[in-house]
Amino acid sequence: MSNDLVLLEERLAQQGFAFVPAETMHHLLAPYGALEDWPHFAASWDDLGLDTYMADGGRYRKRRFGVFGAVRGGTIWRKPHQPHFQSRDYNPLNGGIERWFLPITDSTAASGAMQGILAFSQALFEKLAPPVRQWHIEVHQFRIEAQGASAGKPTPEGLHRDGVDFVLVLMIRRENVDHGETAIHGLGGELLGTFTLKAPLDAALVDDARVYHGVTPVVPIDPARPAFRDVLVVTFRRDGPLA
Repeated sequence: MSNDLVLLEERLAQQGFAFVPAETMHHLLAPYGALEDWPHFAASWDDLGLDTYMADGGRYRKRRFGVFGAVRGGTIWRKPHQPHFQSRDYNPLNGGIERWFLPITDSTAASGAMQGILAFSQALFEKLAPPVRQWHIEVHQFRIEAQGASAGKPTPEGLHRDGVDFVLVLMIRRENVDHGETAIHGLGGELLGTFTLKAPLDAALVDDARVYHGVTPVVPIDPARPAFRDVLVVTFRRDGPLA
């Protein structure tokens, strides 16, 4: 086991979150084959669909969505396409309804990058969670656009929890945007840390039961040019205790 992985496990266990810089994530993901087709994987963010469920009327978010399962310590498989649902307790802005998004394409889902990221996440989270029979995994490709003089909101619902066990947020690309600072708060509202995902592979990992997280809006540096923030969000939820 690498020192980077040991330190990451310790940090997550101790404080409930971790910022991992790109160089470290490169070392962590490489053994899982996640970097072999990275350019093709990152390019798939250019083919997302508009999120039409924004209760604030915003047209700044594009996404695709996929659902996977995994037996503890076993193979990860893709589940049939299904809606994304959050209760209003976790998402007061857009929760309470089934939201159907474009599915992640078959080629993206089967890519070495996606499969490696999921395998790394499973290996890490299983070291931190009580024994479980299997995992329910949701994967979101997000593009937040800052259009003209308007800001784009990575977390329009504000400071929140996702109602899962663990969350990985992985930076794919930032183009012509500023800000987008991540803030982590304790369950009592106290600020625990801030950081900004900037470089491809910069990552945030969150123990969702223990902390809240949110990201400030992104704004264009040059309003005349395209401006966006691309991230992959992966959530793991326990799907029943180990028998």
